[in-house]
Amino acid sequence: MGPLVYSTEELLTSMPYDEPLIANGVRCHGGFVNGRYQSPRVARRGPAIAAWQAQLAARGVPLIEIRPELLPPHYPSAPQAVLLLREGVREPLVRTLTTIAIVEGFGAMIRDQRVPDLRRCVREALDETACGHLAGGLFEAHARDEAGHRSEGGHKQMWEVARDLALDNPAVPPDVLMRLMTGRRSGARTRLFPTLDEGFEELLAVMINVLVIEVFAADTFRWAERVLGDPEVSSKPREAAAMVGYIRSDEAPHVEYLRTALSELRACTLLGIEGAELSGAEVVDALLGRALHVFTTQRPRLQREETRADIAAAVSGHRDAAGLQRRFDALEEDWVPPDR
Repeated sequence: MGPLVYSTEELLTSMPYDEPLIANGVRCHGGFVNGRYQSPRVARRGPAIAAWQAQLAARGVPLIEIRPELLPPHYPSAPQAVLLLREGVREPLVRTLTTIAIVEGFGAMIRDQRVPDLRRCVREALDETACGHLAGGLFEAHARDEAGHRSEGGHKQMWEVARDLALDNPAVPPDVLMRLMTGRRSGARTRLFPTLDEGFEELLAVMINVLVIEVFAADTFRWAERVLGDPEVSSKPREAAAMVGYIRSDEAPHVEYLRTALSELRACTLLGIEGAELSGAEVVDALLGRALHVFTTQRPRLQREETRADIAAAVSGHRDAAGLQRRFDALEEDWVPPDR
């Protein structure tokens, strides 16, 4: 087990690279060592996460797992996306890739998440845990990975590069950002544990939502690598698919620090108002269950409806619109969310 306490500077340190990552004229974060891509800010962050996980294992505390069968498949599927591109229907895919890039940029907001005084919210000491480092480097590293930092592009820019490499710098629909900003918005989050500090419950809910998003992104990576790496429809399949692979490797520390911190809290006693005490397992499991229900039912249904409408509108201008729509629908993949 390695050291358990790190400074913010240590958790933001990158290893020295032989050469930086520059793609399509864009300087992105990370770089290459002996020809292999290395993610940014993992020189100490990686060993830190491993040490905190080893500490949990030594205590017999399991890490939170989200089962693969819970992941909704990407829509449209890779075969459907390739069909559209092969037939010259590009706007829906350009819109999807641009939306992914913008949402990645929104990930920078995690640095603004308030972390309350955890000594007042948790009975156990957290100085030597991932939880104790959320505001001390972990959230900031996550934010920089997603949106970039100073002159280095992050995942927002890297998704744009992958799109532009594969599709020859396509024209981007001008309303993508506006639709994201004015789309369906959920109301205020319903509190499940009113005896907890409100800011602490909000922190837990945000961390769980981000964890689920990061885990569910695995299918998006597989989809993008297949589509953008298809030489039949991609101008630079090797480079575009490689860029998606770099992003995928960067996301691994996000998943691991979040599941580590939540697993730590799951094993703790949480302190509420007026002397109330709650089981960490009860709180984390309930919040995780709620998030998984939304992300396996409501979220994919709404996204599918919006994307399908965009595809139908784009296909309508094809020389054989009805025939293309039938071929597209014939490639449909059935998926039913688990009951629980």
